[in-house]
Amino acid sequence: MSDAPPVPAGPPAPAGVAAATHWPAVLAGFGAGVAVSLNIGKVPVALPTLRQELGLSLVQAGWVSSMLTAVAVVLAAIMGMWVGRLGALRLVLAGLLLTAAASVAAALTHQGLAGLLIGRFVEGLGFMMVVVSAPALVVAAAQPRDRRFALSIWSAFMPAGAAIGMAAGPWLIPAFGWRSLWWAVAGGLLLAAAAVWHQRRRFPGTQPAPTTHAFLGPVRQALAQPLPWLLAPCFGLWAVQHFALIVWMPTYLIEQRAVAPLAASLWTAGMLVANVPGNLLGGALIQRGLPRGWQLMLGHIGTGLGALVYASDGLPDAVRLAAAFWVSFIGGLIPSAVLSSTTVLARSPQQTGTLQGLYIQTTQLGQFIGTPLIAALVASAGSWMAGAGRVVLPAAAIGLLLGLLALRAERKLVMQPA
Repeated sequence: MSDAPPVPAGPPAPAGVAAATHWPAVLAGFGAGVAVSLNIGKVPVALPTLRQELGLSLVQAGWVSSMLTAVAVVLAAIMGMWVGRLGALRLVLAGLLLTAAASVAAALTHQGLAGLLIGRFVEGLGFMMVVVSAPALVVAAAQPRDRRFALSIWSAFMPAGAAIGMAAGPWLIPAFGWRSLWWAVAGGLLLAAAAVWHQRRRFPGTQPAPTTHAFLGPVRQALAQPLPWLLAPCFGLWAVQHFALIVWMPTYLIEQRAVAPLAASLWTAGMLVANVPGNLLGGALIQRGLPRGWQLMLGHIGTGLGALVYASDGLPDAVRLAAAFWVSFIGGLIPSAVLSSTTVLARSPQQTGTLQGLYIQTTQLGQFIGTPLIAALVASAGSWMAGAGRVVLPAAAIGLLLGLLALRAERKLVMQPA
């Protein structure tokens, strides 16, 4: 890509906006994504306490955990299409406040499973509103030369937020109960909303579009491009591999390696954090001109090789655990390549939201499918890591092929006149 003429990186900055990227505003948009992702990390560490206190079965606990993902699987792409019409700034603020209210309501309710499920459903709506809209804020606050790296920073929102939520649970729950974690998450969401509101003047062009503005035209233009339909399944296949490890790692450590629950939670949170420097490395590589197709192929090759190591029962535990951390780290190249693509493929906040919604829906679908699939394979393999390997290896192979196709589509895009 470095030998080709540059591709427009997004809509030009409005007149009167400073030439420099306003990084505090970029970080405010990133913080919104981190805050809603706390809801992903808080539930796995609280499930043992919830089951004991509320008498939940394994199936009921699974619904509490997966409700947020299920909402995103169904509605993320549709919500993304409405970002331009409703306004990205308005949607982010509304999503943060709605999710905070749901977390508070769940902490106060005494309705047991019903209260938790309703709270998780509303949290899913708020999560979706934020994650499809906040990238438009990041783009608005960044100048064209910095937008690829800014969106690569954004790509770390989910592992960062989930890791914080997962790490906070073992400290709060034993001392104050599971409700304290819900209160803490609500506080984080309100702080994120305050930060976005404080930076609102740094997000030009993110207000609701006029009602006379065409709705379906920009959506069709965004989705008519072939590259998003290659990037989206690549992202979903990464989610299958990543969450294959994250969701079941505590169970593996506790049941098969007799690790204490607190240590297992912290190890898993550490694995999530390992994804963040991978995201930043991917952003730096994109900023330096590495084609996204190459980055996707490198990511899937790395995760596949890591799976070969951690699924090998004959290797020492330390080596296998290091390989699991490697899979999380090198896999970070994939979300940064996919989520930053809107700088090239989108020309308006509505198109940015449409593509981000498509990407989020596929990654949530990957998580939704991958988690029970691994459980089924573990039952036949008799080993958590071996069962995870049976999922990761085929997913990495398909992702490698899609990365090659994305590279070809990207080259055709670059050759088009600007």
